[in-house]
Amino acid sequence: MTRLKPWAKSHKTLMKLLIVESPSKAKTIEKYLDNEYKVVASIGHIRDLPKSNKSAIDVDGGFIPRYVISPGKEEVVETIKTLAKKSKEVLLATDPDREGEAISWHVAETCGLKKPRRVLFYEITEKAVKEAVAHPRPLDTNLRRAQEARRVLDRLVGYDLSGLIWKKVRYGLSAGRVQSPALHILAEREKEIRAFIPETYFILTATCATEKKDILLLTCSEQPNDKKRAEEIIALAHQESWQVKDVTQTEAIRRPYAPFTTSTLQQAASSRLGMSPSRTMRAAQKLYEAGHITYMRTDSVSLSEEIIPLLASIITKTFGETYLSVRRYKTKSKNAQEAHEAIRPTDPHKKSAGHTEEEKRLYELIHTRTLASQMSDAKILRTKIIANTKKETLPNFSMSGSQLLFDGWLSCDKAARGDDVEVPHINKDDPLTLQDIASEEKQTEPPKRYTEAGLVKELEKRGIGRPSTYASIIKTIQDRGYVEKDGKALKVTDTGIVVDDFLFKHFEDIVSETFTADMENKLDDIASGNREYEKTLKDFYGPFTKAVKSKDKIEKVTNIGDAPENIKCPKCESKMVIKLARNGTFLSCSRFPECDGALTEEGKVVEPPKETGESCPECKDGKLIERDGRYGKFVACNNYPKCKFIKKDATTQPTTGVKCPQCSTGEMAERRGRFGIFYSCSNYPDCKYAIKAKPTDNRCSLCNSLMMEGTKTIPERCSKKECPNHRPDKIKKK
Repeated sequence: MTRLKPWAKSHKTLMKLLIVESPSKAKTIEKYLDNEYKVVASIGHIRDLPKSNKSAIDVDGGFIPRYVISPGKEEVVETIKTLAKKSKEVLLATDPDREGEAISWHVAETCGLKKPRRVLFYEITEKAVKEAVAHPRPLDTNLRRAQEARRVLDRLVGYDLSGLIWKKVRYGLSAGRVQSPALHILAEREKEIRAFIPETYFILTATCATEKKDILLLTCSEQPNDKKRAEEIIALAHQESWQVKDVTQTEAIRRPYAPFTTSTLQQAASSRLGMSPSRTMRAAQKLYEAGHITYMRTDSVSLSEEIIPLLASIITKTFGETYLSVRRYKTKSKNAQEAHEAIRPTDPHKKSAGHTEEEKRLYELIHTRTLASQMSDAKILRTKIIANTKKETLPNFSMSGSQLLFDGWLSCDKAARGDDVEVPHINKDDPLTLQDIASEEKQTEPPKRYTEAGLVKELEKRGIGRPSTYASIIKTIQDRGYVEKDGKALKVTDTGIVVDDFLFKHFEDIVSETFTADMENKLDDIASGNREYEKTLKDFYGPFTKAVKSKDKIEKVTNIGDAPENIKCPKCESKMVIKLARNGTFLSCSRFPECDGALTEEGKVVEPPKETGESCPECKDGKLIERDGRYGKFVACNNYPKCKFIKKDATTQPTTGVKCPQCSTGEMAERRGRFGIFYSCSNYPDCKYAIKAKPTDNRCSLCNSLMMEGTKTIPERCSKKECPNHRPDKIKKK
């Protein structure tokens, strides 16, 4: 939380004030302005719509949002107000995009700024900052309204769809305007994988020797799907002599990639560095704020005319004149903001930058891509050899290889080169000696799941979202439990499949990729002043609310499908069905509620909740039952979710007999959390004292904190992290 600085209280007059988003950016910029401006940070948005509150938007009054100051930003607002009153000029220098324009407008509105002006820079260098400050402009109302339209639209759609899903699928689930089409892409692929039936086929590989004793590894063009045909080809291969039927050589070029956009940076960082889009954007934000790279939210591939000669000079000195090929890239997207540049280093002479290892690796990737984009094409010689018996009784066998004739831009971006397959010099009709021919049985594989890089590429291809939103889209569908990581792949969970099926059965027009892409274009039109804010939202929201209301009487989605026929109800031997649970799926008796038999996914019998014999003190008509929760057993009302009462003064977990050192009334009880067993006070949540391991009831000789069990070599250690006795093995002996 930002405190009022001493100079904010003591100075009667400040010359000029400049407001940015982040404190680190403020420090970088302030040093460039020779103390002419006081630079302060809003620390992101200072106000927003109230959380989970649809009434914050006055739909009938023209979709007017009612904003509130974000929690924890009250002192930031007061600081800016105080400084603004003492300043003769206020400049707003938030990020050069819709979000940045909105933040500037919110600061101006909340802090009562008079005649605030906006400055834009796409790199934090002395020249760029001074140039921007010298040419301020008014706030862009259209750009701000486009951001507001997106925010209002997402709130209305998310609130109404989520409410319906709570009623018809399961309490606590949610849906979003842009996240739902992204989930659908993954769900469709998941269904293809689940429905896939593998087929057997055989790969035939022949090992042949030339007259010069060079070895060729040739693969059959036919991949038979039965063993008999594979054996037939092998038998024929041994009956006749072999020879080269054809040799083709073609020269090809590999052109360098365009400089990075937000999307291509996320894709490359994912595939090359193993960084998720959200981590990539965090690292890029730090590099930008420190002045190392240009603005990282862009869909433009162009470079400034000032930087190209500098890149050319570096390439010539480092690689030589033959490696230089000055290029000017044009962005294909009609909505691309050409005023923005591609992502590049602000100083290409600097080969390394950043504080963390991730930042350094990302900077190196950006630096390499930028230099390579201005370098010569790589030249490659591709060779293909086709072989057969002299009478051509077999399907053709072939091998391909490539040889790098001139490395060009690949000398800079070595990771893009790939592996060369050396092909020996050989001529048509040269004889070959068959040394071996082998058959390998394989099975066709289902389509691969999308990786994060693959999904970003697909979202961009289909026009879903914008580069600045890809990271949050992917993070959101994972946070909601609709998608989980399986290695590098994104795997849709059962919950994700159910939600996707529900949405596309009842709201296909609204959450389809076509509608979402069209809405993105309309938001772009608002930003350019070619479309009205209120009319755009009205045209959408009227039909949307009717569609939601029309689904109020549809049946609740309870069953996902039938369980395997061999699995019977443990109570009545009836068929079982698969149902959605809070953390996955379970098997329920098809006769429910007449029979409450249930099994876990692993086949264990699910015991019904035990009644404690107590009535719920909150809703009066409910009964208190013992439930299994994420962090162990607890006692709550059986009317959940209508009644959310949880008994706070008791725990059903085994206690240790050790008094809680914080409240002195509770006892330390064993609980199970997401990272395993831990111990906390039985008075939770009134007392939140917790430790990692089982307490021993002894006190630390250094800090008097509770001691807990350690390891074989260290039987006991302090529970307080800050205490040296927490890791006694690290205490240096005098």
